[in-house]
This record gives sequence, C-alpha cells and structure tokens, in this order.
Amino acid sequence: MIVLGRRSLLLGASALALSGTLAACNGGGGGGTAIGADDVVLGAENAPVTMIEYASSTCSHCAEFHETVWEQLKTTYIDTGKVRFVFREFPTAPAPVAVAGFQLARCGGASNEQYFTRLGELFRQQRAIFATGSMEGIRRKFVEIGAAAGLSEEQVVQCISDEAGGERARRIMEGAEAFNVTGTPTIIINGQKIEDPSVATWEGLSRILDAELAG
Repeated sequence: MIVLGRRSLLLGASALALSGTLAACNGGGGGGTAIGADDVVLGAENAPVTMIEYASSTCSHCAEFHETVWEQLKTTYIDTGKVRFVFREFPTAPAPVAVAGFQLARCGGASNEQYFTRLGELFRQQRAIFATGSMEGIRRKFVEIGAAAGLSEEQVVQCISDEAGGERARRIMEGAEAFNVTGTPTIIINGQKIEDPSVATWEGLSRILDAELAG
C-alpha cells in the first residue's frame, strides 16, 4: 500500500487489484481484436486499418513513441479516416503510478480527445514526475497536471484512488494474453502483432501502415 502524504490518500490504490507479474517496459506484444468499453478509441469506425497500442503511462519507450510518432500518426492516418486507433492501458512498474496516470487521463468523464491530451502531458512530464523523488511529490505533480486540465485537487485525488482503475487494468492485461503481450509499447495492426522493432519509429510505422493500406 502506498500512502500519499499527511492526507493518507492512496495513489493508484486500484493497482492493488492487479494480479500476476507486471510486464516490463519495451517488451513484446497484444490482446483481442474486439473493441470494448475499456478501450480508448480515435478514428473512423470504417477505417480500413485498425491499430491497437498497448502502452503504460510509466514506460519511457512509450513516452518516446508518443513524442516522436503520435502527432504524425494522428494527422496522417487517424484524422484522415485511414486508421482506427485503439489504446489499451497496460501498466508497467511502478504499477500504482501507471494506474493512477491512466485514472487521471480519464478523470471527470474526459472525452477520448481529452484523454490523449492528458496522456501526452503525462508522457511529456514523465521524467519530472519521477524526479520528484517521493510519492507525495508524484501526487503533487498529478494534481498540477490535473489543474491544467481544469480538474480540482479533490477530483484528481478521487480519480487516482478509484479501485476501478486496477480492475480495468487487470481485464486488459488478461485480454492481452491473446497476443502474448509481455511489454510496452506493443502494436497490433489488423489483428497481427508487429514484431518488427522499426514499428516504434515514424519511418517504420508509416511503411507498415502504407503496406497494409495498399494490400
């Protein structure tokens, strides 16, 4: 159990609902192809390509992928109706922080667009979050990020302490066994786990997506 400061608030208490061993950042791939209520989705339903990303808010490789690839992916493929993008939360250590980050991204009934904006900020500040050196410092950073998104401290604390986050993560991780996901980021394109490591780069991903669209 992780206690946050004098208010004794649990940061990512929902992570305690997780079972089994957490995946390592920068490991392997996947989950079922059916889109469910736990997924965060952008793009046209009838897009010819469906891309699923398993990622963790605490994974440095995921943060790098988002920083170097996300905007071009969204502009070139998602916003143009070529790709339906499905994001699945796959916590890597430290699990309570990862789950709390996902809860912050969803907090206050966020739209899918708002979710990705907040997730992007979590990735952008990932080093600063851990550089605080304490769980109280991490809590303060989450409150700060939430405030920039129009959330009160009370809302943020309630969201990151909600056990629903851990339960959701467990469902997603169990579903990911269909693709033998062992780490993040893992990319699935039209039901196939992509083993080519270049998929984590814009050049590699765009080449793979273009080939899929052409096929």
